[in-house]
Amino acid sequence: MTKVRILSYNVHACVGIDKHMSPERIAKVIESCRPDIVALQEIDVGRPRSGRIDQARILAELLGMEAHFHPSTRIGPDEHYGDAILTSLPYTMKKMNVLPGFHDRIKVEPRGALWASVDVGGVKVQVVNTHLGVWPHEQMLQLSTLLGPEWLGHPDCRDPVVFLGDFNAPPGLAPYRRLASEFIDVQKAWGERKAKPTFPGRLPALRIDHVWLRGRAAIRNVEVVRTPLARVASDHLPLVVDLDFHAHATRTDHDARVGAA
Repeated sequence: MTKVRILSYNVHACVGIDKHMSPERIAKVIESCRPDIVALQEIDVGRPRSGRIDQARILAELLGMEAHFHPSTRIGPDEHYGDAILTSLPYTMKKMNVLPGFHDRIKVEPRGALWASVDVGGVKVQVVNTHLGVWPHEQMLQLSTLLGPEWLGHPDCRDPVVFLGDFNAPPGLAPYRRLASEFIDVQKAWGERKAKPTFPGRLPALRIDHVWLRGRAAIRNVEVVRTPLARVASDHLPLVVDLDFHAHATRTDHDARVGAA
């Protein structure tokens, strides 16, 4: 099958708006969506504030998936904070790194990204998960890197590409416009009036979590999950998209037949 369900979710270190830390609750929110690929932001690993647990590993175990975690922040040898990609599909990790930013000049969080090549019914889908800074100038600097030859402009980062995460950039601002010049905003493409905000979780007003698409795919569904559990489990709401990469699979099969002839 070339259909895949992808979920992007800033889990706020699994701390809900009720101040309760619960990976189990986050896992229930994710599991209710039945995704094939999960991109998570704000994951704690080994941090005292969350009981020194490995949230990426725990969530993966609860969901029956494999997790790959990248720490954008390291405090000593054991305390980490960053982003993760979870999936039960075959995949290869292509790149993980910290992004340039203002963290070496002012007190802001370092930001990072992960790139995985995921096999969706024989189609290699490039999935890049990131969490950008909060300042537009910093976001533009980080996007320059991510859109450059080491990441999304790399020869191995061939279409189809799904670029997703917490961009901290609502529509209308320069970082969003920069991305919209090269990618399809899946929420907007699904229907302008259906595009929903994702932050803050209780009363969402800002659309800052995005799924961007480059390449051919049919958008089958887009949803911001607003269940009672999702509205308390984190300060963001999950964004879920259903994509069908049949067009890429058909093209690949045709090319193979032509090559064989």
